[in-house]
Amino acid sequence: MKVEQLQEGNLSRLCSLSGYSRQAYYKRRLLGKREALREDHLIEQVAGYRDIQPRIGGRKLFFLMKPFFKLHELAMGRDSFFRMLGRHGLLNKRRRGKPRTTDSNHWMKKYPDLTGKLALTGSEQLWVSDITYLDLCDGHAYLSLVTDAYSRKIVGFHVSDSLTAAGCIKAMQMAIAGRINKMGLIHHSDRGTQYCCDDYVDLLQDNNVHISMTQSGDPRDNAIAERVNGILKMELLKPVFTDLENARTETARAVNIYNYLRPHSSISMLTPALAHTRTLDLKRCWKNYYKKRSTKQEVPAE
Repeated sequence: MKVEQLQEGNLSRLCSLSGYSRQAYYKRRLLGKREALREDHLIEQVAGYRDIQPRIGGRKLFFLMKPFFKLHELAMGRDSFFRMLGRHGLLNKRRRGKPRTTDSNHWMKKYPDLTGKLALTGSEQLWVSDITYLDLCDGHAYLSLVTDAYSRKIVGFHVSDSLTAAGCIKAMQMAIAGRINKMGLIHHSDRGTQYCCDDYVDLLQDNNVHISMTQSGDPRDNAIAERVNGILKMELLKPVFTDLENARTETARAVNIYNYLRPHSSISMLTPALAHTRTLDLKRCWKNYYKKRSTKQEVPAE
């Protein structure tokens, strides 16, 4: 029998055995209803953000929800917010596995890395490029991106049905078309055939862009480009697209959201489009939540 169905005498007896008064029971019951109602409102607000950015992470959601907390005088910490997301199945799961998109084992000229001691003070000083795959119902498409390293703004992109240089060239042509400062720009990429071929190199040199390339296969050598790939695929893009045109439409939508709506923790929680107009020291607003790997070799137990 539910507590609500107990008669008055039975309720009094039950409260007495539990060490609570009837007033305390009713107060607790009312509080529970208020908490449930509050959580429903929070989840409704989260659902609104997820409709626009389907895979946005919990920390970004918590940041976006802060004005809502303040407006409704709600006190909720990050951990409580994450637990609430977990209760409703709203925490993202990481994806694994991907096709190979880089082939650096070729005869074409490979350029040195010019980014080692580079200190960025504004946009259009360093662009980083990379290619990532997108899953289609019947195969894969390939997304070429050009990102401004200072503002994190995606300045050029193209979705292609192949890994030829054509997709990278179209992405770079888009970036160059929107370029304002015509001097002092470095383009950094891996040493894949798409970026080393004559057509791509000629496009850069004809537009007074200096060429820089990674010197190893370590993704950290082009970390900003890799990170932007991850944000789009983990937060803003669907896991699978029906066809190439669907992938192109959804990618254009995702890039627009990324550039103009999504706060970025590496640029003072500004949107990339806003940061692109600044000339200041953009602060990193994230912490390393993961322990660094130990470089010491453990001695096996004897």
